[in-house]
Amino acid sequence: MPLARKVYLDWLRGVAVVIMVGAHVTDAWTRVEDRGRTLYMYTVFVAGMAAPLFLFLAGLTIAMAASARAEKVGHRTAAQQALKRGLQVFALAFLFRLQSQLLGWGALINFLKVDILNVMGIAMIAAGLLWSLSSSRLIRIGLFAIATGAVAMSTPLVREAGMLAALPDAIEAYIRPLPGRTNFALFPWMAFVPGGAIAGELVFAAKSEARERLMQIGLLVSGLGAIAIAYAASFRPSIYPVANFWTSSPAFFFIRLGICTAMLPIARGIDWFHGVARRMYALAPDVPGRVITTLGRSSLFVYWIHVEMAYGGIAKPIKRTLPLEISLIATVALCALLYAITKWKDRKMAGRELTGAWRIFAPVLK
Repeated sequence: MPLARKVYLDWLRGVAVVIMVGAHVTDAWTRVEDRGRTLYMYTVFVAGMAAPLFLFLAGLTIAMAASARAEKVGHRTAAQQALKRGLQVFALAFLFRLQSQLLGWGALINFLKVDILNVMGIAMIAAGLLWSLSSSRLIRIGLFAIATGAVAMSTPLVREAGMLAALPDAIEAYIRPLPGRTNFALFPWMAFVPGGAIAGELVFAAKSEARERLMQIGLLVSGLGAIAIAYAASFRPSIYPVANFWTSSPAFFFIRLGICTAMLPIARGIDWFHGVARRMYALAPDVPGRVITTLGRSSLFVYWIHVEMAYGGIAKPIKRTLPLEISLIATVALCALLYAITKWKDRKMAGRELTGAWRIFAPVLK
């Protein structure tokens, strides 16, 4: 029996998409004099949740999908398919960079820049390997927890490790940030993926409505607890020789991981409320939440096309020229346009299968 789609996960992906679009629009289009405003600082903090959510949901999805496949084709084959998915995303990272280069994005060295798809692909491969180590869900959860904690807690040390300077820049840029070469580094960003995989194992294991409710309450309590503990820990003296709260601090990592975890039951609550509203007002099945969930179901496609819209030549006349409020309004307008394009893509791809070399684009187009 196929795994029933968890619509609240589409809600959460959709929220992450809107945050991502807002992050890129406000970064690319807001004028310099507005970047010191308090409102802009708030938008930066909210924008910073897009990448953690996408990585968290990637881990959640890979664990859920592997568990569902294992019931049909066995543990080994399911693990192989999980690894293949990670490799596919990693390959897409380079195809995305190639597209950017062809559209005129700067020096050729940018092709090797480490961005979120590079980190996501490698982290998914690592999560797939961990998942493959055991057919026991409890053991897998333990492995994911160890991996999450190990990466988060070692990040300040990795960022300052002198021996890494001996590595080629193209490799070092994956491990820790290098100016001009890194947008996202594996430490600590990759840790959100096994953190999400824990949630994925728990969500898949909740087979009944009662167990689902209990599990969601547990996620809410765990997420809020992680936020509170990590926030309190951030005021304690650091155990590291060098640590920056906003970049490498484990406390900040666990605050964001707690937010991601707590947003799962919140998204489920929104989906429940949406269902009640549909029944009460005889709305169409996907109204009024169709924009968010549609964007969520095609999150990689939206990522693929919107970056050029925000940063590319098409946006050159308004780069760094708009008041912050206009940038926020422009975010809404761009999301509406992306929704229309996504619906067009869905109509064109309905019933079509990608074959041969084109199959690599399945995560983007399907």
